[in-house]
Amino acid sequence: MENNISDKIKISKETIATLPVESFPGKIVVVDTDGMVNKAITELQQESIIGFDTETRPTFKKGRSNHVALVQLSTHDTCYLFRINRIGFAPALKQLLENEKYLKVGISLKDDFCMLNRLNNEEFTPRNFIELQKVVKKFGIEDQSLQKIYGIVVGKKISKGQRLSNWEADHLSESQQLYAATDAWSCIKIYEKLQSGRFVSPLNPTLLQHSTSL
Repeated sequence: MENNISDKIKISKETIATLPVESFPGKIVVVDTDGMVNKAITELQQESIIGFDTETRPTFKKGRSNHVALVQLSTHDTCYLFRINRIGFAPALKQLLENEKYLKVGISLKDDFCMLNRLNNEEFTPRNFIELQKVVKKFGIEDQSLQKIYGIVVGKKISKGQRLSNWEADHLSESQQLYAATDAWSCIKIYEKLQSGRFVSPLNPTLLQHSTSL
């Protein structure tokens, strides 16, 4: 149920810093061969909801950007990290993202879709995706970043420390894998909590900022 209130909810960086840290507690599978792609997709097709995110190696030169290096697809207990820089935008992966039968949820999807389109010689048409930035507005949440939304909805902090790391490295570190998996998995947690009933943040109201829309 959506909040029928005019208050807009925000959270400060200072408050985020005080929250307990949470990270993905499940199994992480790095998918870097064609054979592993098909196995992962088969398993993902058994799920009712899939958390989605991507990672790209950062560039620090104005006007330059890199291609998507990683696509993360998470279930409640397993996250698959597809190393796109090695296996390409595999047909089975593309088909899953385009299949309206499977519900996918993520954040800042427009940017992710634009980056994936750059990889593809054929038209890429994602289907049955939920954009969390749109969903949270219906609950009075003004913040649009994943970390802040997670703080408001779940009352915990997800680390963003690996965001600017090298996602094209020969080997993804455990910290990188955990960061990537947490981002995709947290989208499921946010969505399911908001859809479970009337939303009430677990945080003390004094930790949140409220503004009233006239």
